Amino acid sequence: MPHETALIGTIAAGLGLAFVFGLLASRLRLPPILGYLLAGVAVGPFTPGFVADSGLAAQLAELGVILLMFGVGLHFSIADLLAVRRIAVPGAVAQIAVATGLGAAVSHLWGWSWGTGLVFGLALSVASTVVLLKALEARGILDSSDGRIAVGWLVVEDLVTVLALVLLPALAPMLGGTAGGGAATGGLAATLGITLLKVSAFVAVMLVVGRRAIPWLLGRVVSTGSRELFTLAVLAVALGIAVGAATLFGVSFALGAFFAGVIVSESDFSHEAATNALPLQDAFAVLFFVSVGMLFDPAILVQRPLEVLAVVGIVTIGKSLASLAIVLGFRYPLHTALTISASLAQIGEFSFILIALGVSLGLVPPEAQGLVVAGALLSITLNPFVFGAVGPIDRWLRARPRLAAAFERPAGEITELPTSVDEDALADHVVLVGYGRVGAPVAKELARHAIPYVVVEQSRERAEDLREAGLPVIYGDATRPEVLADAHLERARLVVVAAPDAFQTRAILALARRLNPGVDVVVRTHSDEEREFLETHGAGRALVGERELAVSLTRYALRRFAVAHDMSEVAERALAGS
Repeated sequence: MPHETALIGTIAAGLGLAFVFGLLASRLRLPPILGYLLAGVAVGPFTPGFVADSGLAAQLAELGVILLMFGVGLHFSIADLLAVRRIAVPGAVAQIAVATGLGAAVSHLWGWSWGTGLVFGLALSVASTVVLLKALEARGILDSSDGRIAVGWLVVEDLVTVLALVLLPALAPMLGGTAGGGAATGGLAATLGITLLKVSAFVAVMLVVGRRAIPWLLGRVVSTGSRELFTLAVLAVALGIAVGAATLFGVSFALGAFFAGVIVSESDFSHEAATNALPLQDAFAVLFFVSVGMLFDPAILVQRPLEVLAVVGIVTIGKSLASLAIVLGFRYPLHTALTISASLAQIGEFSFILIALGVSLGLVPPEAQGLVVAGALLSITLNPFVFGAVGPIDRWLRARPRLAAAFERPAGEITELPTSVDEDALADHVVLVGYGRVGAPVAKELARHAIPYVVVEQSRERAEDLREAGLPVIYGDATRPEVLADAHLERARLVVVAAPDAFQTRAILALARRLNPGVDVVVRTHSDEEREFLETHGAGRALVGERELAVSLTRYALRRFAVAHDMSEVAERALAGS
């Protein structure tokens, strides 16, 4: 009996080769996404051998986009974004503007129109969330101050991308393309007005109806006790809202899926939804990258080498320098600026979505898609090396204080202890590095027992909030000698490192030992191997965990000061976050 095998062949070849190339990339310490793109090149029409069905691949890619955007919405946290809003929002908007301008200017030299250049530059301005998260996780800095800023920055970029996906069809005629499906013909103002009205209506329906109906539905499904039904419900919500948004309101699949994820994220079932939907989301995300790779013609590397180099230069150098200048302009530490600039030195999934929309609307020529894919392949390949250069560059600049001072602007009075603190009387105290989920309970318990302490916090927003609350806090990077000197480390009895950055912890430990050989140091870490390393290199104790870690850190500090205490009460308060 004959069978139609195009769909099966496309999925089998795409996933099989994606696994092989992804595994190879991982073994080479490169992002697996690079392997997925190369798998698409291998099954694409521009290379010999098996050629997958491009039409089916495009539809699978659309499913991948829906699930990707649903995942972005599912992990979108307004609280996390607000915590770094002072740098993430203006920084991301300014960096997008600079990168878009560079892309438009360079493409204009190629003979493209300014409208085409703007769309092309916008596609180059958006970094890959997938690549960024994997890079931060690999370096153990996802939960650090720098990691939170980088993720918040990317969230703002994602939101700008969503807005662009909504407005581009309406703006297409003005930029030299064709009007999107369903666009009004009564002029640009009317088209934009109708588009924004439809989007507003969709958002209103989601906020008023969706916020009640979706959690109610998921709750009823959970009560059945069937895991497969819950998974099916989550996927039905994601796909159903995406298709309904496009059919009823004329907005993109991506926007509908994003808002579906946001609504689910606010329910009590967000964790279960993320866990259950993740396998299918990952599979279709891989097929999305494979389908993008199918659009790449390797001949472009030979036919347009200068254009490819220009794209890679904008992504890896132009964006990095722009973000470096922006972060330093906001008076953040040099290490933070270097980390953010390395984080943004690549492009990925949203760039592909934007440029594909631009091609479909006639805003950019087909070769622009090839240039964007080439830029993604090369920038993702180079990104681990860019990240690896952050530490050496930072140390090289630190070894030249005058040069480092030329980059870093003084952050003002928050780099010094508050005037309410009697610095002359500050001795035999605790230097607490980090005031997050672990550091905060430790500080509160120290205060309860009248043990003097100084907080060193690298998050500027948190440092400013703590100062307003009257806490003895210094804003700065604890790996710098002058910052620990301002905390009077030379007179301290104990250093408690509650920051999650493993590389920073090692540097702080070595610096503390050098500035005060007699000081005791207790640190947090995330693995037994790191614990052994830290304890053999001078840490009095290295502890693993978070809330449980806060209890142990507190116990250690109280014992060090010979303070009588009821550890069960300390544990109860610390674990409750009081």
